[in-house]
Amino acid sequence: MAELVADCPRCGSRHITFDVLSEKKYRIDYGWQNWYEVFGVCRHCRRATIFVLSESVNGNYQHVHEVGLLNIKSALNGYVNIEGHISLKDTASANPPEFIPKNIEAIYSEGATCIAVGCYNAAGTMFRLCVDLATRSMLPEGDLSGLSPKTRRDLGLRLPWLFDNNRLPESLRELSICIKEGGNEAAHLGNLTQEDAADLLDFSEALLKQLFTEPERLRLAKERRDARRAATK
Repeated sequence: MAELVADCPRCGSRHITFDVLSEKKYRIDYGWQNWYEVFGVCRHCRRATIFVLSESVNGNYQHVHEVGLLNIKSALNGYVNIEGHISLKDTASANPPEFIPKNIEAIYSEGATCIAVGCYNAAGTMFRLCVDLATRSMLPEGDLSGLSPKTRRDLGLRLPWLFDNNRLPESLRELSICIKEGGNEAAHLGNLTQEDAADLLDFSEALLKQLFTEPERLRLAKERRDARRAATK
């Protein structure tokens, strides 16, 4: 039987051995690194945990591919990294829009996780931060009418300026009200509801798609078109 040494999230035992009873490969990275969800039972409390494992570049992953994870005779720790375990945070939630910057993607995912586990104030803060980071680079350099240092710093002032100066589509203006109201309530009053958090998610998603997803999709479509035209010449 395969074994895994890990901290038990059920009883708190440190570096305890788990009997690994089953595994499910669900992802491959870099053409070689398999990711698994494995069902293990703690030898201390006898309760089960589903761990997320990835094959280690420092382990003999070729051997794992040949014999299968459950047929490893020694502890799996020599072959895999423990990436975490399945918990309430893995409840189905919104995926980030495509092609957004990695730092904003991480914050968006954190906000979506907060909604999934019922932490609506934290979700509001995360989505407000997404919008803040995404719109900072939209401001032009230099002194322009209405674009004071405070407007540059304050998202609640920045968004109206971007709308008034046609740098954001007017269709998003009404939905953007939730960012100022919901974000401030989350940060200062702590009374955001599930509906408030969902509004913040909707605006963040719509804005990020407008700024990053759609332009990149159009660029890739043009690239494919140009490649097809070049192939026919």
